[in-house]
Amino acid sequence: MGTQLYTHDACARHDTGPHHVEQIARLEAVLSALKGEAFADLEIVTAPRATPQTLMLAHPEPFVQRILELVPSSGFAQADPDTVVSPESGEAALRAAGAVCAAVDAVIEGHAKNAFCAVRPPGHHAESNRAMGFCLFNNVAIGAFHSRTKHGLSRVAVVDFDVHHGNGTQALFWNDRDAYFGSTHQMPLYPGTGAISETGVGNIFNAPLRPDDGSQAFRTAMKERVLPALDAFEPELILISAGFDAHRDDPLGGLNLVEDDFAWVTRELMDIAEKHCAGRVVSALEGGYNLSALGASAAAHVDALMEA
Repeated sequence: MGTQLYTHDACARHDTGPHHVEQIARLEAVLSALKGEAFADLEIVTAPRATPQTLMLAHPEPFVQRILELVPSSGFAQADPDTVVSPESGEAALRAAGAVCAAVDAVIEGHAKNAFCAVRPPGHHAESNRAMGFCLFNNVAIGAFHSRTKHGLSRVAVVDFDVHHGNGTQALFWNDRDAYFGSTHQMPLYPGTGAISETGVGNIFNAPLRPDDGSQAFRTAMKERVLPALDAFEPELILISAGFDAHRDDPLGGLNLVEDDFAWVTRELMDIAEKHCAGRVVSALEGGYNLSALGASAAAHVDALMEA
């Protein structure tokens, strides 16, 4: 029982146009970085398709229908000014959410120790009734609610280290005392949420970072705010919104993290998972837009997962 990698070819056919930063090459960079001898024991699993009913764990039916009907038969359509869909986008979105749910099943049922979902479109900006920030459906929130519906879990946690605040996940968890959300992110930056004062019902733990903050500030924020609250929450499952755009080379952020920071936080999260939930961790790709940095960071993250 080791680490599983969930992905699907449809996620590499979600075309956002020739000049969009959330591009097909992102997934290619991640999957290329996860090849070779170091990842020989990584079990690759074809992501299943989520049903519309599964998406409705986090999103109302009219919204799900509207997004799926927006997908064009040719060309492009806009879910919002930043969020583009094309003919394969609906299938990609269903596979992305399906990957997270299948990975949740695998770690809870004992078929995998942990899992990484190399999927797109990303999800953490998607609110209950709004697609935004390159995201159509909130993959990690859907996975969290799926763990309750199918497996009877109660306390489920999401930790998000993308450079952009996961406003959608926060909004979906806002009034849910049994759902934990912890986030490091740059402020000010899109989407403008994530202040330390945003606490939900005592279950939201934001640790905003300033532009140009680096490894020390990131690790301090994790060690002083996000991780102690997660430990006290005693999660039954930890999901990770694994955005790698806090890397110092990323064009959309202004933080100065390096690959070892992503490996470090992964190990810290696994330690808490070992303490409370038999090591059950499911990670899903979010941002990361410098292809070289994205691949290297994802490799460091998955290598740390495989240490379990």
